[in-house]
Amino acid sequence: MPRTRAQDPDVCGVTAAIAVIDGKWKTALLWALESGPHRPGELRRILPGISEKVMTQALREMESDGLVDREVHDVLPLKTVYSLSEFGVELSEALAPVADWGHRRLDKLAEQRSAAADRAVS
Repeated sequence: MPRTRAQDPDVCGVTAAIAVIDGKWKTALLWALESGPHRPGELRRILPGISEKVMTQALREMESDGLVDREVHDVLPLKTVYSLSEFGVELSEALAPVADWGHRRLDKLAEQRSAAADRAVS
């Protein structure tokens, strides 16, 4: 989905919301930042499959969309800390029912696979 859809006033609200979390890592970063502020190295340990480049790009886009606050401390070496903005917390709370639905769906799929495996054994 093009990033411009996140700012297009002529799209539905769901499309605008999905546009700011579109991509492989943004929802995972949102989830990781729910627990509090984190430095980039901490985020990479929480999400071991993300590259530094992709993480930086996703966090910058999330900062641009108002979801993430970036704080740079003037110490050597520079210390950068990312946290959810108020708007990011709002989005996280709005996505909680969607996450619950996703977990119920995964449970249902696991039950279906288990039932199919039981039928195959019988």
